[in-house]
Amino acid sequence: MSFKEKVKEIRKNMPLYALALAIPLLLCFDSFQSHRYSDLQKEVKKLESVESALIENNKNLVAEISLLSSAERIESFAINELGMRKAGSDEIVRVEVKK
Repeated sequence: MSFKEKVKEIRKNMPLYALALAIPLLLCFDSFQSHRYSDLQKEVKKLESVESALIENNKNLVAEISLLSSAERIESFAINELGMRKAGSDEIVRVEVKK
């Protein structure tokens, strides 16, 4: 078999050689993608747990705000802690501003 015939034979079988090389490369790529997907799944689970903790903390803060902003608590704090009292009707002064 001459050199030209060998080259012709190699060129004829080139798609087969390319396919033979592509299979291991695709397997390596699949392995890489699988590892990457696993890492991303772990990160998503971690972020979901952080989100759950933040939501729970937010619920607690909203409940605390509701408790602290109640009219009864504010009145009790004003009377007991600040020494305030309700103004009598004779102590109320109305101011009217005309433009």
